[in-house]
Amino acid sequence: MSLSIVIVDDDMVSRRMLQNIIEDCELGEVAGTAGGGVDGVRMILEVRPDVVLIDLLMPDQDGIETIMQLKDKGFSGKYIMISQIENKEMVGQAYQKGIEFFIHKPINRVEVEAVLFKVSEGLKYELYIMEIKQSLAKLGSLELPTARKERPVRDFVKLILMDMGIIGEIGNKDITSIMEYLVEHRQTTGFPPLRELYESAAQTYKQGSKEIEKESKAIEQRIRRTVMAALANIASIGLTDYSNPKFEYYAPLYFDFQDVRLKMREMDEERYAEKGKVNIKKFLQVFHVEVLEKMKKG
Repeated sequence: MSLSIVIVDDDMVSRRMLQNIIEDCELGEVAGTAGGGVDGVRMILEVRPDVVLIDLLMPDQDGIETIMQLKDKGFSGKYIMISQIENKEMVGQAYQKGIEFFIHKPINRVEVEAVLFKVSEGLKYELYIMEIKQSLAKLGSLELPTARKERPVRDFVKLILMDMGIIGEIGNKDITSIMEYLVEHRQTTGFPPLRELYESAAQTYKQGSKEIEKESKAIEQRIRRTVMAALANIASIGLTDYSNPKFEYYAPLYFDFQDVRLKMREMDEERYAEKGKVNIKKFLQVFHVEVLEKMKKG
């Protein structure tokens, strides 16, 4: 997959250096460069690149403001921030606005190459998930082969939980119930609302609307704690070894990467927030797709 890239930086030397690195290392194609946020917005909306390399501080408008404008106008590409600023508050704000990585100034060829490789891999995983969803939609209500039905869904769920290192977490029973429900009630019209999934798990051992509603809320909290534990575990692996295959696979596939980076930063600074941001719907969607893939393979 060849990335199309736009570079937005008021420093002409930085723009040339980044373009030379990208072209020399064959990291993608530079679709254009801009010397400021205003020109950058116009160019990006015109060429629609896969990735935007954008400076944090620029005279006309800063990188965060530029990203917010692009998001408001419907641009959904990936963002990589370029900066020599080490202000933790500004860095955290940039991640919250949707950047994938930081590239630090002075620009380093190795760092640029590593970061663009990670972003490229993340895009491949997203494309992979999209293709699987499209394939599943085409399958419709086709039955799985009889021989492959003999192995229960919970066995495949257990394999994934073990691989992520969260087999002992409190919400695993609920995740298993939800996966069994999704496999049994195969849908081609999109992923069900989370509330429906929580209620489906609650109905396996609770009766009455009030009891089911109460248990659904408890299930939501248990699953959130389990997904947060998975995020912390994957982030911990990334801190130890950024090139670990398990980190490279699970981090961009199951989580929003800015959430992974924020968790890694928290752990690196030895500050642990009681509540963190995590995309539960994405986690369960990907989990479901992986369970179906494993069932196909037997």
